Amino acid sequence: MAKDVCSNYPEGSPMAEARDLIAGLVKRARAAQAIADTYSQERVDELIRAVSWPIVQKDISEKIAELAVAESQLGYEAAKFGKLQKKVRGALRDMLDKKTVGIIDRDPEKGIVKVGKPVGVIGALLPCTNPEATPVIKAMCSIKGRNAIILAPHPRTKKTNTMIADIMRMALKQHGAPEDLILTVDEPTMEASSELLRQCDLIVATGGAGMVKAAYSSGTPAYGVGAGNVVTVVDDTADIAKAAKNIMLGKTFDFATSCSSENSAIILEKVYDATVKALQTEGGYLVSAADKKKLQETMWENGALSRKIVGQAPEVIAGHAGIDLPAGSKFFMVQEDGWGPEHPFSGEKMSVVLTVYKAANLDDAIMKVNKITGYQGSGHSCGIHTAKPENAEKLALNTKTSRVMMNQAQCYGNSGDWINGMPFTLTLGCGTWGGNIASENIVWKHYINTTWLSMPIPEKIPDDADLYGEIAKKEDLSVYRNMPFPKLK
Repeated sequence: MAKDVCSNYPEGSPMAEARDLIAGLVKRARAAQAIADTYSQERVDELIRAVSWPIVQKDISEKIAELAVAESQLGYEAAKFGKLQKKVRGALRDMLDKKTVGIIDRDPEKGIVKVGKPVGVIGALLPCTNPEATPVIKAMCSIKGRNAIILAPHPRTKKTNTMIADIMRMALKQHGAPEDLILTVDEPTMEASSELLRQCDLIVATGGAGMVKAAYSSGTPAYGVGAGNVVTVVDDTADIAKAAKNIMLGKTFDFATSCSSENSAIILEKVYDATVKALQTEGGYLVSAADKKKLQETMWENGALSRKIVGQAPEVIAGHAGIDLPAGSKFFMVQEDGWGPEHPFSGEKMSVVLTVYKAANLDDAIMKVNKITGYQGSGHSCGIHTAKPENAEKLALNTKTSRVMMNQAQCYGNSGDWINGMPFTLTLGCGTWGGNIASENIVWKHYINTTWLSMPIPEKIPDDADLYGEIAKKEDLSVYRNMPFPKLK
């Protein structure tokens, strides 16, 4: 359904120009979406294959990764190439056999038939930290639901976004579908993003807290993400060498640009020394008290995380901090015993810096997970390295996190991996803990509306004895019957 376009902006003002720009894109998107609305499930699945197939070709992925790093100055090419290769294929696998068109589910026993329908025009806000696979997966999810999507990149990575969108638009054209099922804001501004949030039908926002807050405040239905500050536990049954390897992989992947990167490790005291040694073997540099002070002064400026260290190589960070980094070091390790504003290393760092804690036992470790994520990262993710599944379950039962990963690298696993069953995505909902509506990975199913058809079934009224059990037999109702009830005048 078309939305009213604000006419109160002074003509020629930035907001008026943004309004008109977005209105034009939305008009084109609606025309394309009206055509997609007629597509069959087979046609939809053809198109999600079509738009992603050229993207995962080695030479094209390499070009995208190269441009993304050159433009953003964040992370490194091999990691961005890897995300395109794995996450795009994984997202396609997850959605290919799912029904989104027409009747998508039947429950004869309850007389319920569910019908999948488009959302309409989706506004997608994209981060500069993951500009390569995020627009591809969001476009695939959008087309899977027969929607049109308008991609709004971070200004820092607008060329990467345009390149990716042009490839996917060409694929749509090659397969006889309207190119305008995928559109971009080529020159992103705050005004354009604000208007996109207001004029589209659904927002899917991946990025910083300010972006997500703006999405939720727009008046348009929105899926957002919470802050990352992932904590992983190493208990006294863990395979120490494998745990250290996984922590290193998660901490260093794409120089920690991902919100899923390990930010802290809580190690049980029985295996603390052995684990720290294993992490050093994997390239961790355990900083001295003096270097910790230098690192802190470099990483935070006026209380805010410095952009000059985010997503940078360890050598770059060491250079800024004046730290003599040993050859072969892949990440920094900082010992800590507190959390909150007075202990900034307990928060999200988006850099190759791992905060290391010691815990007396698993209960102490769980308490520390909740304190650390309670400071930053509520609802996001945590993990554990253990030989006991019951310890992983205890962590899941007692933390306010949406994802708990056992014996895995966090930023590889919680957004989907070939070795687990997590849905592939780069948009991670964090529930009400993180200020989000969804506490799960945001995927294709969040891009459709559903109509429920209810048909009559034989009446079956349950007996109160079955419904209420022992309560119905033993409850003393006199206390309720003797309660004073208000009298109407």
